[in-house]
Amino acid sequence: MQIIESHASCGGRQEVWKHYAETLKCEMRFGIYLPEYVLRGERRPVLYWLSGLTCTEQNFITKAGAQKFAAKHQLIVVSLDTSPRGDTVPDEDIYCLGQGASFYINSTASPWAEHFQMQDYVSVELPALIESFFPASNRRSVFGHSMGGHGALITALRNPGRYKSVSAFSPIVAPTQVPWGKKAFYAYLGMDSESWKEWDAVELVGKAAERLPLLIDQGGADEFLAEQLRPELLTAVCNAIDFPIELKIHSAYDHSYYFIASFIGRHFLHHAVALSK
Repeated sequence: MQIIESHASCGGRQEVWKHYAETLKCEMRFGIYLPEYVLRGERRPVLYWLSGLTCTEQNFITKAGAQKFAAKHQLIVVSLDTSPRGDTVPDEDIYCLGQGASFYINSTASPWAEHFQMQDYVSVELPALIESFFPASNRRSVFGHSMGGHGALITALRNPGRYKSVSAFSPIVAPTQVPWGKKAFYAYLGMDSESWKEWDAVELVGKAAERLPLLIDQGGADEFLAEQLRPELLTAVCNAIDFPIELKIHSAYDHSYYFIASFIGRHFLHHAVALSK
Protein backbone atom coordinates (compact mmCIF):
# COMPACT_ATOMS: atom_id res chain seq x y z
CA MET A 1 0.00 0.00 0.00
CA GLN A 2 1.37 3.38 -1.01
CA ILE A 3 -0.39 6.73 -0.87
CA ILE A 4 0.11 8.89 -3.96
CA GLU A 5 -2.40 11.74 -3.38
CA SER A 6 -3.98 13.37 -0.35
CA HIS A 7 -6.16 16.50 -0.35
CA ALA A 8 -8.31 18.19 2.29
CA SER A 9 -11.93 18.16 1.09
CA CYS A 10 -15.23 18.98 2.82
CA GLY A 11 -13.81 18.35 6.28
CA GLY A 12 -12.22 15.04 5.31
CA ARG A 13 -9.47 13.75 3.00
CA GLN A 14 -9.59 12.67 -0.61
CA GLU A 15 -6.77 10.22 -1.15
CA VAL A 16 -5.45 7.96 -3.91
CA TRP A 17 -3.58 4.77 -3.10
CA LYS A 18 -1.87 2.05 -5.10
CA HIS A 19 -1.27 -1.58 -4.20
CA TYR A 20 -0.52 -4.94 -5.75
CA ALA A 21 -3.74 -6.84 -6.47
CA GLU A 22 -3.30 -10.60 -6.09
CA THR A 23 -6.46 -11.43 -8.06
CA LEU A 24 -5.41 -9.25 -11.00
CA LYS A 25 -1.65 -9.89 -10.86
CA CYS A 26 -0.82 -6.22 -11.33
CA GLU A 27 -0.62 -2.92 -9.50
CA MET A 28 -3.94 -1.11 -9.03
CA ARG A 29 -5.01 2.34 -7.89
CA PHE A 30 -8.12 3.44 -6.03
CA GLY A 31 -9.46 6.71 -4.71
CA ILE A 32 -10.85 6.85 -1.19
CA TYR A 33 -12.69 9.66 0.56
CA LEU A 34 -12.29 9.59 4.34
CA PRO A 35 -14.88 11.78 6.11
CA GLU A 36 -14.28 13.67 9.33
CA TYR A 37 -15.53 10.94 11.66
CA VAL A 38 -13.13 8.44 10.11
CA LEU A 39 -10.22 10.82 10.61
CA ARG A 40 -11.19 10.81 14.29
CA GLY A 41 -10.97 7.02 14.36
CA GLU A 42 -14.65 6.06 13.99
CA ARG A 43 -15.46 3.14 11.71
CA ARG A 44 -17.92 4.09 8.97
CA PRO A 45 -19.71 2.20 6.15
CA VAL A 46 -18.20 2.10 2.66
CA LEU A 47 -19.80 3.04 -0.64
CA TYR A 48 -18.04 1.64 -3.73
CA TRP A 49 -18.18 3.47 -7.07
CA LEU A 50 -17.59 1.60 -10.35
CA SER A 51 -16.78 3.82 -13.32
CA GLY A 52 -17.53 3.38 -17.01
CA LEU A 53 -15.54 2.58 -20.12
CA THR A 54 -12.06 4.21 -20.40
CA CYS A 55 -12.23 5.77 -16.90
CA THR A 56 -9.76 5.55 -14.04
CA GLU A 57 -10.28 6.37 -10.37
CA GLN A 58 -9.76 10.03 -11.27
CA ASN A 59 -12.96 10.65 -13.24
CA PHE A 60 -15.25 10.18 -10.27
CA ILE A 61 -13.20 11.99 -7.65
CA THR A 62 -12.64 15.06 -9.84
CA LYS A 63 -15.98 15.35 -11.70
CA ALA A 64 -18.85 13.91 -9.66
CA GLY A 65 -18.89 16.36 -6.74
CA ALA A 66 -19.23 13.40 -4.42
CA GLN A 67 -17.11 14.62 -1.52
CA LYS A 68 -19.72 17.01 -0.10
CA PHE A 69 -22.32 14.24 0.00
CA ALA A 70 -19.87 11.75 1.48
CA ALA A 71 -19.10 14.32 4.17
CA LYS A 72 -22.80 15.02 4.77
CA HIS A 73 -23.59 11.35 5.35
CA GLN A 74 -20.14 10.48 6.82
CA LEU A 75 -19.54 7.66 4.36
CA ILE A 76 -16.23 6.32 3.13
CA VAL A 77 -16.31 6.32 -0.67
CA VAL A 78 -14.00 4.12 -2.72
CA SER A 79 -13.62 4.68 -6.46
CA LEU A 80 -11.58 2.06 -8.26
CA ASP A 81 -9.98 1.70 -11.65
CA THR A 82 -11.96 0.05 -14.43
CA SER A 83 -9.54 -2.79 -15.22
CA PRO A 84 -6.12 -4.28 -14.66
CA ARG A 85 -3.38 -2.15 -16.24
CA GLY A 86 0.30 -2.40 -17.09
CA ASP A 87 2.75 -3.56 -19.72
CA THR A 88 2.10 -7.24 -18.95
CA VAL A 89 -1.71 -6.89 -19.12
CA PRO A 90 -3.33 -7.65 -22.52
CA ASP A 91 -5.03 -4.79 -24.33
CA GLU A 92 -6.84 -3.84 -27.54
CA ASP A 93 -6.89 -0.67 -29.62
CA ILE A 94 -10.63 -0.18 -29.07
CA TYR A 95 -12.17 1.53 -26.08
CA CYS A 96 -14.75 -1.17 -25.27
CA LEU A 97 -12.28 -4.03 -24.79
CA GLY A 98 -9.08 -4.49 -22.81
CA GLN A 99 -7.54 -2.01 -20.41
CA GLY A 100 -10.20 0.40 -19.19
CA ALA A 101 -12.98 -2.02 -20.14
CA SER A 102 -13.15 -4.98 -17.76
CA PHE A 103 -16.97 -5.10 -17.48
CA TYR A 104 -16.30 -6.15 -13.86
CA ILE A 105 -16.49 -9.87 -14.66
CA ASN A 106 -14.15 -12.82 -14.14
CA SER A 107 -12.73 -13.71 -17.53
CA THR A 108 -12.32 -17.36 -18.53
CA ALA A 109 -10.83 -17.01 -22.04
CA SER A 110 -7.24 -16.46 -23.15
CA PRO A 111 -5.38 -14.10 -23.02
CA TRP A 112 -7.64 -12.27 -20.57
CA ALA A 113 -8.17 -14.84 -17.82
CA GLU A 114 -4.78 -14.35 -16.14
CA HIS A 115 -5.47 -10.72 -15.20
CA PHE A 116 -9.14 -9.92 -15.81
CA GLN A 117 -10.67 -11.27 -12.60
CA MET A 118 -12.34 -7.99 -11.75
CA GLN A 119 -15.42 -9.38 -10.00
CA ASP A 120 -13.20 -11.11 -7.44
CA TYR A 121 -11.24 -7.89 -7.01
CA VAL A 122 -14.34 -5.71 -6.63
CA SER A 123 -16.34 -7.94 -4.32
CA VAL A 124 -13.65 -9.74 -2.32
CA GLU A 125 -10.05 -8.52 -2.45
CA LEU A 126 -10.55 -4.75 -2.39
CA PRO A 127 -13.22 -4.71 0.37
CA ALA A 128 -11.00 -6.95 2.51
CA LEU A 129 -8.13 -4.53 1.99
CA ILE A 130 -10.24 -1.44 2.75
CA GLU A 131 -11.76 -2.98 5.88
CA SER A 132 -8.38 -4.05 7.25
CA PHE A 133 -6.30 -0.96 6.38
CA PHE A 134 -8.79 1.88 7.02
CA PRO A 135 -11.35 2.55 9.80
CA ALA A 136 -14.09 0.98 7.67
CA SER A 137 -16.97 -1.17 8.87
CA ASN A 138 -18.17 -4.26 7.04
CA ARG A 139 -21.35 -2.47 5.95
CA ARG A 140 -21.04 -1.70 2.24
CA SER A 141 -23.03 -0.56 -0.77
CA VAL A 142 -22.22 -0.22 -4.46
CA PHE A 143 -23.13 2.08 -7.35
CA GLY A 144 -21.72 2.97 -10.74
CA HIS A 145 -22.10 4.50 -14.20
CA SER A 146 -22.55 2.90 -17.64
CA MET A 147 -20.25 -0.16 -17.71
CA GLY A 148 -19.82 0.51 -13.98
CA GLY A 149 -23.59 0.63 -13.54
CA HIS A 150 -23.66 -2.84 -15.07
CA GLY A 151 -20.86 -3.78 -12.68
CA ALA A 152 -22.75 -2.47 -9.65
CA LEU A 153 -25.94 -4.31 -10.56
CA ILE A 154 -24.29 -7.68 -11.19
CA THR A 155 -22.05 -7.35 -8.12
CA ALA A 156 -25.05 -6.84 -5.83
CA LEU A 157 -27.17 -9.49 -7.56
CA ARG A 158 -24.38 -12.11 -7.51
CA ASN A 159 -23.48 -11.54 -3.85
CA PRO A 160 -26.65 -11.67 -1.72
CA GLY A 161 -26.18 -10.36 1.80
CA ARG A 162 -22.90 -8.64 1.00
CA TYR A 163 -24.29 -5.21 0.09
CA LYS A 164 -26.92 -3.07 1.80
CA SER A 165 -27.97 -1.21 -1.35
CA VAL A 166 -27.26 -0.74 -5.05
CA SER A 167 -27.87 1.99 -7.62
CA ALA A 168 -26.71 2.99 -11.09
CA PHE A 169 -26.47 5.83 -13.56
CA SER A 170 -27.12 4.92 -17.20
CA PRO A 171 -26.22 1.22 -16.73
CA ILE A 172 -25.71 -1.39 -19.42
CA VAL A 173 -28.47 -3.65 -18.11
CA ALA A 174 -28.40 -6.40 -20.74
CA PRO A 175 -24.84 -6.85 -22.04
CA THR A 176 -25.72 -10.15 -23.72
CA GLN A 177 -28.12 -8.23 -25.99
CA VAL A 178 -26.14 -5.09 -26.94
CA PRO A 179 -23.02 -4.51 -29.09
CA TRP A 180 -20.66 -3.40 -26.31
CA GLY A 181 -21.49 -6.38 -24.14
CA LYS A 182 -21.48 -8.96 -26.93
CA LYS A 183 -18.03 -7.87 -28.08
CA ALA A 184 -16.58 -7.95 -24.58
CA PHE A 185 -18.23 -11.18 -23.48
CA TYR A 186 -17.17 -13.04 -26.62
CA ALA A 187 -13.56 -12.03 -25.89
CA TYR A 188 -13.57 -12.52 -22.12
CA LEU A 189 -15.86 -15.56 -21.79
CA GLY A 190 -15.64 -17.38 -25.13
CA MET A 191 -18.25 -18.64 -27.56
CA ASP A 192 -20.69 -20.23 -25.09
CA SER A 193 -23.31 -17.46 -24.88
CA GLU A 194 -25.19 -19.35 -22.15
CA SER A 195 -22.31 -18.66 -19.78
CA TRP A 196 -22.65 -14.95 -20.51
CA LYS A 197 -26.00 -14.84 -18.70
CA GLU A 198 -24.24 -15.14 -15.34
CA TRP A 199 -22.98 -11.59 -15.90
CA ASP A 200 -26.19 -9.98 -17.17
CA ALA A 201 -28.47 -8.03 -14.79
CA VAL A 202 -31.62 -8.80 -16.77
CA GLU A 203 -30.86 -12.52 -16.49
CA LEU A 204 -29.76 -12.36 -12.83
CA VAL A 205 -32.80 -10.49 -11.52
CA GLY A 206 -35.08 -13.41 -12.27
CA LYS A 207 -33.17 -15.77 -10.00
CA ALA A 208 -31.93 -13.31 -7.38
CA ALA A 209 -31.81 -14.66 -3.83
CA GLU A 210 -32.20 -11.14 -2.42
CA ARG A 211 -34.39 -8.25 -3.53
CA LEU A 212 -32.42 -5.08 -2.95
CA PRO A 213 -34.39 -2.19 -4.49
CA LEU A 214 -32.77 -0.99 -7.72
CA LEU A 215 -32.39 2.79 -8.10
CA ILE A 216 -31.51 3.89 -11.65
CA ASP A 217 -31.17 7.34 -13.19
CA GLN A 218 -30.96 7.63 -16.98
CA GLY A 219 -30.47 10.64 -19.22
CA GLY A 220 -33.16 10.99 -21.86
CA ALA A 221 -30.72 12.61 -24.30
CA ASP A 222 -28.06 9.92 -23.77
CA GLU A 223 -26.56 9.03 -27.15
CA PHE A 224 -26.15 5.40 -26.06
CA LEU A 225 -29.64 4.92 -24.67
CA ALA A 226 -31.39 3.13 -27.54
CA GLU A 227 -28.60 0.82 -28.72
CA GLN A 228 -26.32 0.09 -25.77
CA LEU A 229 -28.19 0.75 -22.50
CA ARG A 230 -31.82 -0.28 -23.03
CA PRO A 231 -33.14 0.15 -19.45
CA GLU A 232 -36.61 -0.92 -20.59
CA LEU A 233 -35.36 -4.52 -20.70
CA LEU A 234 -34.61 -4.43 -16.98
CA THR A 235 -37.83 -2.67 -15.98
CA ALA A 236 -39.86 -5.18 -17.99
CA VAL A 237 -38.44 -8.21 -16.19
CA CYS A 238 -38.58 -6.48 -12.78
CA ASN A 239 -42.22 -5.52 -13.29
CA ALA A 240 -43.05 -9.06 -14.41
CA ILE A 241 -41.76 -10.58 -11.18
CA ASP A 242 -42.51 -7.64 -8.86
CA PHE A 243 -38.82 -6.92 -8.23
CA PRO A 244 -38.45 -3.44 -6.67
CA ILE A 245 -37.04 -0.92 -9.16
CA GLU A 246 -37.16 2.86 -9.52
CA LEU A 247 -36.09 4.11 -12.95
CA LYS A 248 -36.15 7.85 -13.67
CA ILE A 249 -35.57 9.19 -17.18
CA HIS A 250 -34.28 12.77 -17.09
CA SER A 251 -34.99 14.55 -20.36
CA ALA A 252 -32.19 16.72 -21.84
CA TYR A 253 -29.45 14.96 -19.84
CA ASP A 254 -26.71 13.01 -21.61
CA HIS A 255 -24.20 10.31 -20.62
CA SER A 256 -21.63 12.63 -19.07
CA TYR A 257 -20.51 13.50 -15.54
CA TYR A 258 -22.63 16.65 -15.81
CA PHE A 259 -25.57 14.25 -15.54
CA ILE A 260 -24.02 12.27 -12.70
CA ALA A 261 -23.17 15.41 -10.70
CA SER A 262 -26.75 16.65 -11.11
CA PHE A 263 -28.36 13.68 -9.37
CA ILE A 264 -25.67 12.04 -7.28
CA GLY A 265 -27.10 13.51 -4.10
CA ARG A 266 -30.18 11.32 -4.25
CA HIS A 267 -28.02 8.23 -4.73
CA PHE A 268 -26.03 9.11 -1.62
CA LEU A 269 -29.27 9.49 0.32
CA HIS A 270 -30.49 6.11 -0.99
CA HIS A 271 -27.32 4.42 0.22
CA ALA A 272 -27.02 6.36 3.49
CA VAL A 273 -30.49 5.28 4.55
CA ALA A 274 -29.77 1.62 3.73
CA LEU A 275 -26.37 1.67 5.43
CA SER A 276 -27.79 3.20 8.60
CA LYS A 277 -30.37 0.46 9.16
